[in-house]
Amino acid sequence: MNKQPCYLKANLAAEPLVNQWYAWPYLIPPSTAAMYITHAHLKVMQSFMAAPQIHITALKNPAMAGGPFINYDQSRVPEIKALMENTTQKQASLVAFANAIKQLEALLQQDADGMSLEPLYPKVPDLLKGYVELVYDLKCHPSFRFIEGLLYHSPYYTPSSQSVALSLIDQDQRSCVFGTPYLEEKHRRFVNVPFAAEEWDIFFAMKQRPTSIGYAKEVLGIQDDAPLFDTFFTEQPPTPPSQYTGDGVRVRYFGHACLLIETKAVSILVDPLLSYPHESGVERFTAADLPESLDYVLITHNHQDHCMFETLLPLRHRIRNLIVPKSNGGSLIDPSLKLILQQIGFQQVRDIDIMERLDIDNGAIYGLPFLGEHADMDIRTKIAYLITLKGHSLLLAADSNNLEPKLYEHLHDLIGDVEMVFLGMECEGGPLSWLYGPLLTTPLPRKQDQSRRFNGSNSKKAVELINGLNPREVYIYAMGTEPWLTFLTSIHYTEESVPIVESRKVVDYCQEKGIVSERLFGQKEFLLA
Repeated sequence: MNKQPCYLKANLAAEPLVNQWYAWPYLIPPSTAAMYITHAHLKVMQSFMAAPQIHITALKNPAMAGGPFINYDQSRVPEIKALMENTTQKQASLVAFANAIKQLEALLQQDADGMSLEPLYPKVPDLLKGYVELVYDLKCHPSFRFIEGLLYHSPYYTPSSQSVALSLIDQDQRSCVFGTPYLEEKHRRFVNVPFAAEEWDIFFAMKQRPTSIGYAKEVLGIQDDAPLFDTFFTEQPPTPPSQYTGDGVRVRYFGHACLLIETKAVSILVDPLLSYPHESGVERFTAADLPESLDYVLITHNHQDHCMFETLLPLRHRIRNLIVPKSNGGSLIDPSLKLILQQIGFQQVRDIDIMERLDIDNGAIYGLPFLGEHADMDIRTKIAYLITLKGHSLLLAADSNNLEPKLYEHLHDLIGDVEMVFLGMECEGGPLSWLYGPLLTTPLPRKQDQSRRFNGSNSKKAVELINGLNPREVYIYAMGTEPWLTFLTSIHYTEESVPIVESRKVVDYCQEKGIVSERLFGQKEFLLA
């Protein structure tokens, strides 16, 4: 089989890693990577080494899933210790960089008094000199911005810390990936090739193009004869890519917030997060249900369940245009998603601003405002998309929190009635520190932390949004309830969970008003004539 034509199996997962931790957008920029490595990864490994039983006990409680607890038993302590020592040594410059950020924050709080900031530049920590600009806002509050593009050309950007874990997925349930580093396992093969390498495009194309295992090993620089790698291939030809050939518009729901919108001339994939095919479980669309070429891939925001490298990297060679929201311009909390994706090998990346229009075949893609869902932080890298195709209109509102109903009245004045609205309603999200805690240079009081959450709209806000846009159909995303999502979200809803109760109220309201509505789950297909 080593020289026979074969294909990558459809259920091969390629999990991107940074320092053996599951990769998401904030682990790419040197500024945010430094903070997460220093204040999250190293700390949780140190905690596990000091008291592994606390981690083991905590994870027996389902409510603790997704927290800062390592999901291994005590026998893996030596491996965690080795990884921590290796990370401390190889990422010493990033640890120092994180400490320099904290020093700069303290400098500004102490010495920036509303007068010119020019005298403070000599006092900027040496590691940050030339990589930051000191600024005030209109109320004379001091801050700084990173010169992000330059940082990617500095010694602080280390693609050598990137790798990909290859394994076969034969069930939906996977352990939560964000609290635990990846260690050697008999079913897992680490490949130490950076994300941006074109070798990955060649390798992932093998899902549809036959090759030999020997050539695949050559591409990835694999020189050993370990049998595991061979099991990732099959001589069975794959299902051909799906191609819509009808005269209307086909919309397919892939789970969570992932939608594929097609005419026979154009394909648009939104927030790509794909599950894997296997023998049992909930029916779902998979990569086999995508067209061979994706004209546009849209990312609504840079949270890990909407901008998912595990799905994006294997599709990179098939994506013609990657559309993302414009960012905040160098702030620590809001790095440029365009730059992040360019650094990991995506060439055709375009950022789109609010109320900007991108013309496509028989329609357009508009960027619309996206309020909330980011714990009141100044995050600009978020956008809702309005897609018009062949006279149909679809609003992909993602996790928008309708904090100001007047917004949708203003939008309705500009765009008119919307035919279909797709909305997430995770209205009981985690506190600010759950995601952004490692970026804070000073602790946030618990009361503030619990008040500022990653919330989407509840039923009242969702109804006000619906009334503002007057849609004919309203669909609520599954919000992580599909079984293949728990490894990202750690969500285990019941029928009494607040987001389920609130979304049910919205569906009932819509149906009473004659609006077609349901909460989606798994897969769904819509054909628009």
